[in-house]
Amino acid sequence: MSMFGSRHAPPPPPPPTRAAALVPPAPATGARHTPFSLIGGDVVVTGNVSATVDIHIDGRIDGDLECAALVQGAESVICGNIVAKSARIAGQVEGSINADNLVIERSARIFGDCRYGTLAVENGAQVEGRFSAQSTIVVPPELAAPEEDYVAEIEEDERYLD
Repeated sequence: MSMFGSRHAPPPPPPPTRAAALVPPAPATGARHTPFSLIGGDVVVTGNVSATVDIHIDGRIDGDLECAALVQGAESVICGNIVAKSARIAGQVEGSINADNLVIERSARIFGDCRYGTLAVENGAQVEGRFSAQSTIVVPPELAAPEEDYVAEIEEDERYLD
């Protein structure tokens, strides 16, 4: 038979196998039902915002913000104080920031004081305020991650028991 003279069409490829359902990423801290809330770029919130879940903000908030974890988009504006277990700031903040884990990206513009447990600042970020390292940031209990009981077994090494 010739290569191009075949009258039989090749069998159809098998249907694609269905991949396992994608599992959404786990929330950074303690969120129970919803992994995160999103405030879109065209949304303006006037008033205080409090959430027990993680929040991603691309819009504007005129008021204080308390949440488990905050991710701020580069074009967003927050005019108020922020309290979060962790915060990744990329937009403009006019107010103080209190976070156990604070990351300030290069596009951030902060006009206020920053209290943090751990801090990372990218080259190019603009901050007009004071930095204050704190061993523990006071986060409202409803925003903190639930504590789990762990039992650790410690083996004693006789070489170090003088």
